[in-house]
Amino acid sequence: MIIRLTMSETTVSKFDLQDKVIIVTGAAGGIGTEISRECADAGAKVVLAGRTEETLVALSNDLNGEDSFVLKTDVTDPESVKNLIASTVEKFGRVDVIINNVGGSAAMCEPEETPYDVWSRMIDVNLSSTFYCCIEAGKQMIKQKSGKIINISSTAGTKGNPGMLHYSAAKAGVLSLTNNLAFKWAEHNINVNAVVPGLIATPNMIKWGVISPDVDDDGNHVPRLTRPPGPSDVANLCRFLASEAADLITGEAIPVRSWEKADRFWT
Repeated sequence: MIIRLTMSETTVSKFDLQDKVIIVTGAAGGIGTEISRECADAGAKVVLAGRTEETLVALSNDLNGEDSFVLKTDVTDPESVKNLIASTVEKFGRVDVIINNVGGSAAMCEPEETPYDVWSRMIDVNLSSTFYCCIEAGKQMIKQKSGKIINISSTAGTKGNPGMLHYSAAKAGVLSLTNNLAFKWAEHNINVNAVVPGLIATPNMIKWGVISPDVDDDGNHVPRLTRPPGPSDVANLCRFLASEAADLITGEAIPVRSWEKADRFWT
């Protein structure tokens, strides 16, 4: 008997994450939840990391409790990050992929009026946390001689964002961190890439009226490329970068955004 694989079956297999051990930080957030769900749907064993254990447990049960693992983690604390990696290795034996999704913004203000404590907090949450996770996961991946790191940055880090110097600078640092690690760790077969979202239609953004609906006031559908993408669009790109299909992609910063004039500069 001859078994023939169709082109579609061969292609789909390259996007499978079957039995891959994937850590997602900030897993309980709007984007983090979709990333976790996409990885689980692709067959991965997903480690859900975050500060709110109750929410993480609920997500784990929704995905598949047997193939997901909850770890309460403060990624701004290096010791907590060390525990995240060590506990993952203890349970699954390795770390194939880490998706550094934790981030946060603060109130807009003029550069000269930026409170120093707010600046420090934005650097800690958006840049230092990513650095700690990269380094600790990277040590394990060097031992394994393979691994993939996906950092979630922002288009604010590429062009800036009026009134958000603190956030923009931190996210720009994530892009530089990504480039440097991709260069240094290529010899260890470690891919390091960044996903660069613009304004994303998370549930909160929609609820607060920040995001325009898919349909305008006259009932007309808003063109796909001029409305903000959703969390699932970010998750789809993360799945691709975590998969075999992206084995030769490293050191890249890939945007996920709409194409309105304002987006080209600020979001």
